[in-house]
Amino acid sequence: MKYQEKYAQQKNPLKARRVEFDLSNSPLHWIPGDPVASHLINGINLVLPAGELWFCRVYNKALPFVTDDTLREEVEGFIRQEASHAMAHRKGEKWLQEHGLDTDAVRERADWLFVQFLGEAPFGQPWLQRRSLEKTWLVARVGLIAAIEHFTGLLGDWCMNSKGWDSADPVVADLFRWHLAEEVEHRTVAYDLFEHLCRTQLGFYISRQALMAIVFPLFLYIVTESGRSLARQDPDPQSQKMARKTVLRMLWELQRIGKRSDTVPTFTFLLDRTVRWASPKFHPITEGDTQQALAYIARSPAARAGGVIH
Repeated sequence: MKYQEKYAQQKNPLKARRVEFDLSNSPLHWIPGDPVASHLINGINLVLPAGELWFCRVYNKALPFVTDDTLREEVEGFIRQEASHAMAHRKGEKWLQEHGLDTDAVRERADWLFVQFLGEAPFGQPWLQRRSLEKTWLVARVGLIAAIEHFTGLLGDWCMNSKGWDSADPVVADLFRWHLAEEVEHRTVAYDLFEHLCRTQLGFYISRQALMAIVFPLFLYIVTESGRSLARQDPDPQSQKMARKTVLRMLWELQRIGKRSDTVPTFTFLLDRTVRWASPKFHPITEGDTQQALAYIARSPAARAGGVIH
């Protein structure tokens, strides 16, 4: 495979790490003086577990079709890392509940999206399980994961180079930094798997553009709506103002906060990095620095406390 020849020297065996987080003393507004940025990031705790466990289910279905041994090892490592992410963010959801927030509505929507709509038989209809369509539906979902992982990877690259959380609560910051560092570490796997399963390069290129056209607005909507759902329950005046904004106004808010404090990525950053995806020569290996991510993981308090899962 081309990616092996070109990028093998930049890859590392993927390891699942046991992490330990004590969020009991972490404030809800963990970014000081910035409840809006805090809620935008906090809302991710409610969506990630369902999404990442869905990644694992889809990839376990895809493994029998992987004919390259190196890629198979990477996919298996990806599955283990994503499962550990899901468990960590379940603790993040519990932490939000301990602050008195109702998380059920957002989590139920995430469960519906990933279990019902994107499951083996959407809406209980078994037609996609027909032998002639089963693999097509599987490859389409692998492609959706590749598009989603483009965002988690670029967010990881942003996070590794941002100073915006340096004065934030260290435990919550480490939860997201550790996770995003691992997203940088395995940023090529979803893309490589999707390419491996596509029949032609033309089909791969066209389908990944079509899937990104779906994922980009959906990703932005989910992130902003999850944050607003938490803000609605917070009596803080800035949070209440955030809760009344439309999605488009929230994107402007993302731009404003990101430029002012770098505590969230700006909308223009997300847009610019997504435009790169359109290039026929695109490969996610160029979208981050593996050694930089591994260096953060090596000093992450939670990762140092937990160790590698063998």
